[in-house]
Amino acid sequence: MKTKMIAGTAVLLLLVLALFPCILSAQEKDSEITVEERYLENIEIGIIREQAVTLDRDSKLLALDNLQEMVEDGKISEDSAEALYLLDYLAMEGISRQVRMSGRLINYFPMVRKKAANILGQIGGETAKNTLLDVLESDTEPMVKSEAVYALGQIGLNEDEEVSRVIAYEIMNQNVVAPDDNFAFAVMLAFEKLAEANGGIKEPAVYLALIQISQGNYIRAVREKALEVMDNLRRY
Repeated sequence: MKTKMIAGTAVLLLLVLALFPCILSAQEKDSEITVEERYLENIEIGIIREQAVTLDRDSKLLALDNLQEMVEDGKISEDSAEALYLLDYLAMEGISRQVRMSGRLINYFPMVRKKAANILGQIGGETAKNTLLDVLESDTEPMVKSEAVYALGQIGLNEDEEVSRVIAYEIMNQNVVAPDDNFAFAVMLAFEKLAEANGGIKEPAVYLALIQISQGNYIRAVREKALEVMDNLRRY
């Protein structure tokens, strides 16, 4: 019996040794594919970088189209540092990063900033959130601010009520300066998403902002939406 067990063990060992080169070959193949994919992605990001840093608006929009495609293909996540850097770069185009020629600002491209904000909302994460807060606080274009605030709602992060507080103060400032229906509506959608993601909103400024919208110089649909959102927030 002991001899048979030893013989069986020997056969099993020989079988494992015979299969080992195949297993190793498969692992090496997988490793080679991963390295190749990473190499191609680095080339892709490098091309996008070159498109992004030109002074041409259409090249920047093309860079954003390519970044959007990478997001949809699952090649970019909230840990993709270089892609997030490029999106931060494009989201602040003509705002914190200005290029002037003979004193004239030549890289003021709101559509570029708007599209960058949209993609950041799709990616999510802390880095994207911080960039979007910068956009919201520094940009003056309502369409860009609307995209940034909606993207913040999509991401859903609101530690210590930071995001809801910044949004509330921005819409209250806008109420005074130049009320914008689209921005106000985007703000309310963001409040709803943040509340859903965090089990409600406790920031008092949010409720003050909603009261101001409900009584402000907005179209009826926006004012009614403010009342609806207030009612929904009380239920958490």
